[in-house]
Amino acid sequence: MSQTATLTRSPDWPLQVKSPGSHDWERSATRWLRDLLPARYGSYLTLTRHHALLARHVQLQLQHEMRAVRVALHTSRADLPMMGVAESVIENTIRMYAIELEQLGRLSRGVRLVSEALLVGTPAQRKR
Repeated sequence: MSQTATLTRSPDWPLQVKSPGSHDWERSATRWLRDLLPARYGSYLTLTRHHALLARHVQLQLQHEMRAVRVALHTSRADLPMMGVAESVIENTIRMYAIELEQLGRLSRGVRLVSEALLVGTPAQRKR
């Protein structure tokens, strides 16, 4: 089985991205990656024209989002009562952060898979 077939069969492969080798698959990958970034990044042609840079930046962005959500999760019980937030809202907030961490982890794994697929056949990948 080829490496790209293995990548796309993973449960973490994003549904919005076509299978590598199919018509317009790189465009679907780039669109999906770009959509994971804040809108202001869409104007940076360096990111949108270079798959490796785009995927790297998305991975970094997701890592920072995960770090922020972890901090929010771990400080909720201490900080939110002092802000007058009701216990039931705090519990819902903690659940929300836990769900968000799971989603960000899944996105991060998807970005890694798409990035690997985009790099297959590039000079850097062939050197390995």
